[in-house]
Amino acid sequence: MTLPDSRAIFDVIDHTWPAAFIWTQGPFTMRRNAGGGSRVTAATLNTTATTADINTAQNTMHQMGQPVLFRVKDGQDVFDTQLAAAGYAVKDPVILYAASTAQTVFPQAPHKTCFPVWPPLTVQTDIWTKGGIGPAQIDIMHRAHGPKTSILGRVGERPAGTVYAALHAGIAMLHTLEIDPDFRRRGLGKHLTRSVAQWARTQNASHLTLLATRANIGACALYASLGMQVVGHYHYRIKTEGFPP
Repeated sequence: MTLPDSRAIFDVIDHTWPAAFIWTQGPFTMRRNAGGGSRVTAATLNTTATTADINTAQNTMHQMGQPVLFRVKDGQDVFDTQLAAAGYAVKDPVILYAASTAQTVFPQAPHKTCFPVWPPLTVQTDIWTKGGIGPAQIDIMHRAHGPKTSILGRVGERPAGTVYAALHAGIAMLHTLEIDPDFRRRGLGKHLTRSVAQWARTQNASHLTLLATRANIGACALYASLGMQVVGHYHYRIKTEGFPP
């Protein structure tokens, strides 16, 4: 089965982890969100950009009080060079992973280990908070339309991990997998990922997709061990100086 390409996955990102506001400005898709991370604040290029286009977009982000941040996709080498020449630094190189849900669902998590829950329980919010996933990210989960779930993971009888997932165009995306520090290295990350794939199959999703920063070596190793394949990359370019007052 052919895996989804990066273009399809970017569309899934925008629908399963949506910004509060999204609009077109010149050659860019602009995003606005009160916190929530780079995915919901970075501008993305749709065609080609002039220096004036880049300056206009960066001034819009600056005036909104957001980080001045562009997401650079595979194949946008010219744009990447333009940003580098303008003083933008690379931030958070990201790997896109995909696999068929049929491949990643087995073996299933042990009985009474993982439970689909919507909306998330307070104990799940507490686990996310420990991992730096706060109210702005929780708001994004609630904002997403279409099929979605969270999954609570347990070790023994104790809540130990959580993950959020949502579906768009027959493709599921896993977000915000977090394991309580007291319960790491016990296999719960695998169980939660496979449980997301199992939920996705009940929603007739053909594929499971997710993102991981290159710096998150543990997560990358986990997803590779589950047979997930690299289907694309992107990185951000950020600028912190040289704006008009």
